[in-house]
Amino acid sequence: MSSPELLSRIAAAKVAVLAQTALLHREFGRAESKWKSDGTRVTAVDVAISEDIFRALGAQFPADQFFSEELAETAAPIPVTARFSWVLDPIDGTNNFALGIPHCAISLALCEHGEPIYGVVYDLSRRVLMYGGPGFGLHDGERTASVKNAPFTRETLIGFHSPFDKKLMPMASGVLSQFKIRGLGSATLHLAYVAAGMLDGCVDYNVKIWDLAAAIPLVRATGGEVHFLNGEQLPLRVFDLKMKQIIYVAGGPAMCARLRELMGA
Repeated sequence: MSSPELLSRIAAAKVAVLAQTALLHREFGRAESKWKSDGTRVTAVDVAISEDIFRALGAQFPADQFFSEELAETAAPIPVTARFSWVLDPIDGTNNFALGIPHCAISLALCEHGEPIYGVVYDLSRRVLMYGGPGFGLHDGERTASVKNAPFTRETLIGFHSPFDKKLMPMASGVLSQFKIRGLGSATLHLAYVAAGMLDGCVDYNVKIWDLAAAIPLVRATGGEVHFLNGEQLPLRVFDLKMKQIIYVAGGPAMCARLRELMGA
């Protein structure tokens, strides 16, 4: 049975994310970009959403820890010590957002002892709130949804981003040769769309934990799996802005096994 501590946080998470959607839509394609030292794009909207969400949640749950790509007080790894912590990507797909391409999302994960247990994802392109976790099921707006477990066909569709490190292209070639591919520019949406059955699976080589944390419990809510191929990432022991990029696959059990086979993992 879910505890009152957990249920109160889930309710607050949905309210906090929905409160930022008007700002997200108003500044879509208009926000001025800046560039961080690692070469990634950031806008004032990323920072504002981080500040607003954490201000709202921190007022209710002051003992929790709050981690955002945009608000870290130090570049040094921060130990995860609280029972409950939050991992936020205020705009996953900032490049898309700044350029007026609608595949982007607010991505908020609730973790317990470092393990993501509930996710809230606002999909700007569809104006839909996706939310759920193990024991709660998955909601894609007003509908319940689940991971696909269909047989593989020529129409099987995989979310995929090309490896930034081109030495990894041999791992990618098998996937590219076997399945139809979609590259949306948002790792959160790839994984959330797997959870909702819109994609059969996904593969990525370039992501950090804040790109995935909210969508992992969505996938796990209906029996889907997320496999990390270059080292286990969970439970989260530290929040590290300089962490190495994650290579992973996701989907139903059979899809994950097939993707791993094609990638030689």
